[in-house]
Amino acid sequence: MAGFSDKFQDGLMVVAEKVDDNKYLSSIKNAFTVFMPFVIVGSFGTLLNALIASDTTGLAKWIPWLANLKPAFAALNFCTMSFMAIPIIFLIAMNLAKHNKVPEYITGVVAVASYISVVPQSVTLGEQSTAGLAGTTLGAQGLFIGMIMAVLVTELFSALIKIDKIKIKMPPAVPAGIATSFNVLIPIFITLTLTSVAGIMFKMVSGAHINEWIYQIVQAPLEAIFQSPAGIIAIVVISQLFWFLGIHGGLVISPIRNPLMAAAIAANVAAVGAGQVATQPVTYGFWLNFVVTGGAGITLSLIFAIFLFSKREDHRMIAKLSFLPGLCGISEPIVFGLPLVLNPTFAIPFIFNSGISTAIAMFATSIGFLPCNTVDVPFGVPVILSAIIGHGWQGVVVQIVILAVCTFTWAPFVLISNKQAATEA
Repeated sequence: MAGFSDKFQDGLMVVAEKVDDNKYLSSIKNAFTVFMPFVIVGSFGTLLNALIASDTTGLAKWIPWLANLKPAFAALNFCTMSFMAIPIIFLIAMNLAKHNKVPEYITGVVAVASYISVVPQSVTLGEQSTAGLAGTTLGAQGLFIGMIMAVLVTELFSALIKIDKIKIKMPPAVPAGIATSFNVLIPIFITLTLTSVAGIMFKMVSGAHINEWIYQIVQAPLEAIFQSPAGIIAIVVISQLFWFLGIHGGLVISPIRNPLMAAAIAANVAAVGAGQVATQPVTYGFWLNFVVTGGAGITLSLIFAIFLFSKREDHRMIAKLSFLPGLCGISEPIVFGLPLVLNPTFAIPFIFNSGISTAIAMFATSIGFLPCNTVDVPFGVPVILSAIIGHGWQGVVVQIVILAVCTFTWAPFVLISNKQAATEA
């Protein structure tokens, strides 16, 4: 059994190292990390509209002039969440270009231009068609094809830019910026020509633009799996397995998780904006509020369990020091201070408590008690307050239930720890 455990741990370590070292996954992870504040700001556009500009739920009910601010709050949402595909493509390409040691900003622009070359450049309004880009190509529905395009185009452009024979060499007296522009002229031409031709040929063969095809075949099924109870619980448990090894599980799974959560919050905001009900439960706000309530593994509930049941002064001291960070969702002090890393005594609750909390929140959503959120809260907002902002009073109730349940799932293992300490003494 010990041999299997060691092999399993070694296997997870290898996976984590490969994810961290993989230039494609790290570029995607870094891009979404940079863009996450914009998603949060964009979701607040919906909140501000409801609180201020709405003539039914906001201050505009009593101060009609405030309804004039609706376009401003709509613009706040559009320029961030409804436009997210473009900056994400740029950021992925720029990060990958840094790995490939080629000009970063030029590569980012090439990737964006290549993406635009393969998506529809016209919008149908009624019976008329006009030049433009549809919202589905700019927002969350364009994320996966945008990510694929960013990677493929960057690799192609990086290879072309390193071929000296296709560079237009300028005299030494020419400024460096102008010389670089001429050096990349032919690689840009070849890249954009190939992508635009490939895009139209794909449409001729399949009858659909590649972004539409990728969304139906890849992105939509992945979103459905991610939003299902079994799918999200499986991802959560995998994340906690990495945490058990001392590796930040959230960062390991973020290349897969973050695009799906970004698509979910964008879909919820769009639904509410259209007068419909939000239907995507698993967003960044959901993850912070209910998957890692008080820290990965629901470690805030461990702190409560230690206060209630532990007779170990060392554990009680660590719990006191970890309490305030735990309220803000920071689990590292107790994870590494107790420690929970590779600690067999606490392994079961540490690995599975986040799965239990996720199941509770998904159940509350399925019965219609917990609404799907349209406002994501930033990391570090204390529990209870974060739930109020993101999910209203229902979120507070679910958080309290999660913390109570997980406190008592930690309790038997805290008692075992007491016995171990007594035996060692």
